[in-house]
Amino acid sequence: MTKEAFIAGQTLLIDKPLNWSSFQVVNKLRWLIRKQYDIKKIKVGHAGTLDPLATGLLLICTGKSTKTINELQGQIKEYTGTITLGGTTPSYDLETEIDATFPVDHITPELIEQTTQQFIGVINQFPPVFSALKKEGKRLYEYARAGENVEVQPRQIEIKAFEITKIEENNVNFRVVCSKGTYIRSLAYDFGKALNSGGHLSKLCRTKIGQYKVEDALSVAAFEEELTS
Repeated sequence: MTKEAFIAGQTLLIDKPLNWSSFQVVNKLRWLIRKQYDIKKIKVGHAGTLDPLATGLLLICTGKSTKTINELQGQIKEYTGTITLGGTTPSYDLETEIDATFPVDHITPELIEQTTQQFIGVINQFPPVFSALKKEGKRLYEYARAGENVEVQPRQIEIKAFEITKIEENNVNFRVVCSKGTYIRSLAYDFGKALNSGGHLSKLCRTKIGQYKVEDALSVAAFEEELTS
């Protein structure tokens, strides 16, 4: 790929590594492109944040393609992952420690399947307090990490598909197809609650954004190799 191509605009499919923030990926790719082509300045941005503990498809836009970010963010998304039942965490995932435990003996595969139906369609969802959403100029996670209580308003989202793919003891593997603005961590928490237990997200991979698929994505290392070869 040429310098001109990156400036004119590219949409890069990257498989985000575990424990990287989406901004770390953006910064790394921007640095690689600038270094390779000796460019002083180039616009690089991502079309939809993935939490550090999530992996999978991250769309990175360069140059003039950054103008398409809003459009890409509005696309339907697909995720696969694991909800672990029997415990909740303040962040609804493994970023924080389990703060409460709940019984799971009453939960059957049939109950799990039935409960998914409550979440399919247009629903109101409360975003996690550990999220990058802003309130009065501050990120929600800043309030949460400081131990401050903050009121979060629900948002309307749409779950188009919620499929259970495997159940292994307390771990429920799933596939979800959803609208922009859906928090899978909130879905995991709400799902545990609906089962009269508790739940948190223990694994997450974004597999699709609109027509783009994670199978077609490059790792950061593979992108670097392709760029410099």
